Amino acid sequence: MSWSRDELAARVAGELHDGQYVNLGVGLPTLIPDHIPADITVVLHSENGILGVGPYPRREDLDADLINAGKETVTTLPGAAFFSSSSSFGIIRGGHLDVAVLGAMQVSAAGDLANWTIPGKMIKGMGGAMDLVHGVEQIFVMMEHTAKDGSAKIVEQCTLPLTGKHVVHQIITDLAVIDVTAGGLVLREVAPGVTVDEVRAATGAALQLPRAPATMHIPAGV
Repeated sequence: MSWSRDELAARVAGELHDGQYVNLGVGLPTLIPDHIPADITVVLHSENGILGVGPYPRREDLDADLINAGKETVTTLPGAAFFSSSSSFGIIRGGHLDVAVLGAMQVSAAGDLANWTIPGKMIKGMGGAMDLVHGVEQIFVMMEHTAKDGSAKIVEQCTLPLTGKHVVHQIITDLAVIDVTAGGLVLREVAPGVTVDEVRAATGAALQLPRAPATMHIPAGV
């Protein structure tokens, strides 16, 4: 078994705390706004120039002019602010964001992140991840544990072009929660119905178990 995309988003949302300013990368992280607990205030940042991004819009609320950095239509919450892309990157580079939740193609045992390109494939640009991984206090990676072909995305060393070295703090996947520490990768939680051996088989890097991993759960209120 593995967690669904929405269950994964809810689990990641449970890591956020009241008062934090958070950037969400494209892909899976954009599901997080629908799962932020109602009793906390988290200000979501989009690098194209929004503070105060809300959940995905209902059909009747769609506004084609209101988009995030991934070109998806979004909503905004009361008090939201709009500004230029250059000001938005000033927020990132100035160290004013607490957390960034990013997708990944590969994460290494040392916390290196590769998430911007696959050699030979056409891309629109490198995006803002290279600024985020160096300007944000804490980097979470949210992704499916393996690639579509079943190959490991958590590896000893990245083979794809790097976004940043030693930048990832925690990896949360549909199978497990893994901390990146100075001593290597530490398996903290496994998804319900998933064994430690199954996580190890799907991981291309050594996993440490200082204690028996807990079962992943969605915190109350999420």
